[in-house]
Amino acid sequence: MGDLPPVLILETVDSTNAEARRRAEAGETGPLWIAARRQSEGRGRRGRRWESDSGNLAATLLMRTARTPAEAAQVTFVAALAAAEMLDGYAGRERVSIKWPNDVMLDGVKVAGILVESGVHASGGLWLAVGIGINLAHAPEGTERPATAIGLAGTEAPAFEAALGRLVDSVSAWQARWDQMGFQPVLDAWTDRTRGLNGPCVARLGSETLEGTADGVEADGALRLRLADGTLRRISAGDVFFGEAA
Repeated sequence: MGDLPPVLILETVDSTNAEARRRAEAGETGPLWIAARRQSEGRGRRGRRWESDSGNLAATLLMRTARTPAEAAQVTFVAALAAAEMLDGYAGRERVSIKWPNDVMLDGVKVAGILVESGVHASGGLWLAVGIGINLAHAPEGTERPATAIGLAGTEAPAFEAALGRLVDSVSAWQARWDQMGFQPVLDAWTDRTRGLNGPCVARLGSETLEGTADGVEADGALRLRLADGTLRRISAGDVFFGEAA
């Protein structure tokens, strides 16, 4: 697997993704992990706030890649798998799952999220900020859907440094598989952990809400949604709810 990227630990920051962006735009290429014990302006998908109290883990891997934007986007599945695997060690594999595309669930409730941002790097290729937020001890309140934390689910909250170390190891391992074997093994492992891919589904896409049945995923991880009239829609991004939650 090679040497692990260096890790920078900050006591507090607006967001680890924002810090990664600043460094990338200043010319830094990484790979570099930027972790914070507390985020004051953490963000989730679609610009939503995602506060991170002390005792939780916020970390971003800054890296540069020569992959196309479409290929680079696959890193979100790598990150979700790695976060799920890291959580296995604390809560047990049977309690951890993934909700399409990259929310990690503990006992069916969100415990971790992924936010990947990118841009053109001045020295060529793309910079990627692979942000991973894991609720170790606390869960944010006032979210659209319930959230939990390892320490709120009958398991002792792990120490920040220990959890970060496991996450770095897991991401590096899955990234090596992606680099060496391509996306299919990643997608297969991700699909094995993702619930609801063949049941009732509602997708909110901003301008429209679609209801139907999830019909698996495409080779690039896009969700296939079969509508009542038999039409098949390809969903690449949006708020998606499965099963009874739909």
